[in-house]
Amino acid sequence: MIDNHSMTDLIRVAMPDAHVEIVDLTGTMDHFNVLVRSGAFRGVPLMDRHRMVEGALAAARADGRIHAMSIRTEVLE
Repeated sequence: MIDNHSMTDLIRVAMPDAHVEIVDLTGTMDHFNVLVRSGAFRGVPLMDRHRMVEGALAAARADGRIHAMSIRTEVLE
C-alpha cells in the first residue's frame, strides 16, 4: 500500500513541476488512476511520457505497493 502523498512525492522527484491527481480505484491503496501534468512532457511522445511516470514509481511497483495503475499525462503550459 502507498498513499497519494507518497506517490506524488516520488513523481515530483523526477518532475519537480508536476501537478498530480491520484484516485484510489478500489479502496485498497494499490490500484490507481494517475494524472500527471508537467512541462517535462513538452515535445515528448505519449509512450515516453508514460515511461517517465512508470520510472518515477518503479520502486513502488517493484515492491508491490502499487499493483495496478492507469496513467494519463498532459503538458503543463
